[in-house]
Amino acid sequence: MATTTTTAVTVTAGGELPAVRPRRRLSPGRRLPAARLAGPLLVLALWAAASAAGQLDPGAVPAPWTVLRTGARLWGDGTLPTDVLTSLKRAGYGFAIGLTAGVALALASGLSRTGEALIDGTVQLNRAIPTLGLIPLFILWLGIGETFKVAVIAIVVYVPIYLNTHAALSGIDSRYVELAEVQGLSRSAFVRAVVIPGALPGFFVGLRLGVTGSWLGLVVLEQINATSGLGYLMFQAQNYGQSDVILVGLLVYGVFGLVSDSVVRLIERRVLSWRRTLSS
Repeated sequence: MATTTTTAVTVTAGGELPAVRPRRRLSPGRRLPAARLAGPLLVLALWAAASAAGQLDPGAVPAPWTVLRTGARLWGDGTLPTDVLTSLKRAGYGFAIGLTAGVALALASGLSRTGEALIDGTVQLNRAIPTLGLIPLFILWLGIGETFKVAVIAIVVYVPIYLNTHAALSGIDSRYVELAEVQGLSRSAFVRAVVIPGALPGFFVGLRLGVTGSWLGLVVLEQINATSGLGYLMFQAQNYGQSDVILVGLLVYGVFGLVSDSVVRLIERRVLSWRRTLSS
């Protein structure tokens, strides 16, 4: 199929046509599937080069190949698979509860004046309080077992999901509401045709923040009265001065965060394929 190039042509006062000037392209260009790996790979290359050149203290920052050997050893003896599975369960339970609570509260607050009066101020107050500062209180209420860990992760997740979904609901163009009234849509049809599509962009922003927040909260929570998990593994390594084990845990957390964020972005592009944006 032949392609055409759009050009901008200006006629001078004498009626002569100047040289054709191509129009500047402002879009970011075609998205490459593996482009997001360029940054991490560059950091890894710089880390390896600095280690090979002797610019890094091996006791403080081990070389990448040392960390890789340590990770393989921990995986081979069964330590790493057990800790990874435990962390995934904690993050999964907390994320599921936080996702459900965030969406339910956002819908109740965004679709009802009474709901907004009762819910929004409470959530804003909760947002102003550092979530990790609630840990001592949650320990008193829920004990020091798994329940309080899951509860704290749920709070970390539900706040950004609620805020972004509620903001998207509040930002729906009133003309769509008027059009739905003119068409005589029922409330359920209005929610399906107007509310859900209008709230999805903000929901996915909150979902990405919530996924990342679940891993950030897990790092701290798994160092409190835990007997397994990546955070526990790193805490034990800190006591014995094993920086290579700490880096293994950090890299696993980083991989989990990158993969989960990529999955959310992929789902977002599929669900919002109708939405034309600069990135799409």
